[in-house]
Amino acid sequence: MPSASIIKKIPCSKNNLIKMVLQIEEYPRFVPWCIDGKVEKKIDKVDAIEITANLTIGKGFFRDTYKSFIIYDKKKDSINVTNIGGPLKHLENKWVFKSVGKSSEVNFYVNFELRNKILNILMAKYFKIGLKKVADAFEKRATELFDNSQN
Repeated sequence: MPSASIIKKIPCSKNNLIKMVLQIEEYPRFVPWCIDGKVEKKIDKVDAIEITANLTIGKGFFRDTYKSFIIYDKKKDSINVTNIGGPLKHLENKWVFKSVGKSSEVNFYVNFELRNKILNILMAKYFKIGLKKVADAFEKRATELFDNSQN
């Protein structure tokens, strides 16, 4: 199963960054290969927010939708994502956020496996490049929306 992690320092508050990551409907505006993002269900609890969402991803002839279960742990400032349907056989995605002065540090980890063996082999080859593009897109979006270095 391909897995990788990236740590980024982003010039915005941890809270703004978390809010942005949880706005799944906005992903098609800035996340590479994301065609659609829909939240089916959102439950705001005392210590957590639970979201069931669908993301449609695609490029060229490939286009598929996967359903995920997202838990934002308010005490740990972390977001955990697991697959509950679609082309993924396995998905473990974790975001951990820390304040660093006026900026934030985010550790983004992904481990996944596709059901389609051939696509899985192709994805494994280009996974780190794709993950970097996605992480860079989140960083760029956060900087555009919330850059604290301008203040």
